[in-house]
Amino acid sequence: MVTVHVDRAGSRPFPRVGLVALAGRALGAVPPPAQVLAGIISVQVGAALAKQLFGAVGSAGAVALRLFFAALVLVAVWRPSVRMGRRAWTVVIGYGVVLGVMNLCFYLALARIPLGVVVTIEFLGPLAVAIGGSRRWLDGLWALLAAAGVVLLTESGGDLHVAGILFALAAAACWAGYILLSAALGRHTTDGGGLALGMVLAAVVVMPVGVVDSGTALLQPWVLIVALGVALLSSVIPYSLELEALRRIPPKVFGVLMSLEPAVAALVGLAVLGEALGPPQWLAILLVVTASAGATRTARG
Repeated sequence: MVTVHVDRAGSRPFPRVGLVALAGRALGAVPPPAQVLAGIISVQVGAALAKQLFGAVGSAGAVALRLFFAALVLVAVWRPSVRMGRRAWTVVIGYGVVLGVMNLCFYLALARIPLGVVVTIEFLGPLAVAIGGSRRWLDGLWALLAAAGVVLLTESGGDLHVAGILFALAAAACWAGYILLSAALGRHTTDGGGLALGMVLAAVVVMPVGVVDSGTALLQPWVLIVALGVALLSSVIPYSLELEALRRIPPKVFGVLMSLEPAVAALVGLAVLGEALGPPQWLAILLVVTASAGATRTARG
């Protein structure tokens, strides 16, 4: 598994200044595996909370507000400069478009199928990047194991809409592209400026869809408050936790821990949203988690 986190909002965590520095020192007393697990839970609880908004503003409206607030926070923190070369701007634009489409597809899938299923299918993107181009038989085995899990997941019955599966696959493809563009973003920009500008572009891409879909419902005070909470749970909290964990554990260990995300997503979906999965679906999630963890542990440097 590539240790880039979905959504989520970017490839670098927030700078440790002021209160963030104090929080970082407090987090230092927490074991790194617990920090990673807490970050995973935060992301999935944020997704579950976002799903609660679907009845009021739809999936497009929810993701539009999330990206809008994330962009505001990132711009306030990094204060990016627009003075960049043509190559850097090309990467930032590509990054922002892919980031926006990825989040939109994820939320469109989430509106149709359970959270655990969406995250499991979406994990095919990072897995493909991790083993892509390899000719080793072991990497082929991990790919077959993940494919078997997804086939079992989609053939095991339950409330799985075809459109939801297709949107989740589209999110997986975007996640793979996002990982590659994140690496390019790190080479062509400094600090979090490129990330902040990319997030602004992602919000610009998705906001018109959310406005057309939801209209003035987006301006309800309670909706804005919940959306801000989603942005914090899905971005600020997990990135801070991951930053502290990565200071103290090897990236491969971090990647293996991150491979637990589909299982955590299924548990959060059950606990928060009441989305119960059957034994075949749990077995499918186990296969994908095993493939992801195995690919991470055996990947070449």
